[in-house]
Amino acid sequence: MKRFIAAAFLLGLTLAQYNQALSAPADPWKALGFLEGTWNAHTQGGAAKAQSSGTYTFKPELKHHVLVRSSASAACRGPKSFDCEHSDVLYVYQEGEDQPLRAIYFDNEGHVIHYDVSTPDSTTAIFISEPSQSGQQYRLVYELKDALMSGKFQMRMPGQAEWKSYLEWSGAKK
Repeated sequence: MKRFIAAAFLLGLTLAQYNQALSAPADPWKALGFLEGTWNAHTQGGAAKAQSSGTYTFKPELKHHVLVRSSASAACRGPKSFDCEHSDVLYVYQEGEDQPLRAIYFDNEGHVIHYDVSTPDSTTAIFISEPSQSGQQYRLVYELKDALMSGKFQMRMPGQAEWKSYLEWSGAKK
């Protein structure tokens, strides 16, 4: 009888822990872990018609309450309208527990973009801005395939269904 009670107790404890594990919210930062590190970036296309290379780094900050992406340009050639001295920073954050991840982007040209963040699979992150009646909507996509990170900065005008790439890049982790 004592063995039966002990077995029942252990089974109940195991089921309680299993149920708690199923109901615990997933760690949203874990889904972005594949981005962390320093990556080479070489442009490949897009409407910007620029050729550039450099690096960008995704690094957790503030006890992993923020993921920061910063970039550095090494070489660039492009039309006069393209800023070869471009620099920017992206902060990914969570406003509160059980809230979705969001991001905010700043650059040296004065642009500020607010993004919602999603991870449709374990190697893709999509940053998408709110649609606007009067202006463009923006999408930033990172995808890791075979140790090569690809990225796209895309735009869409109001009423358009298609996204158009302004800049596309890829590179391996340093």
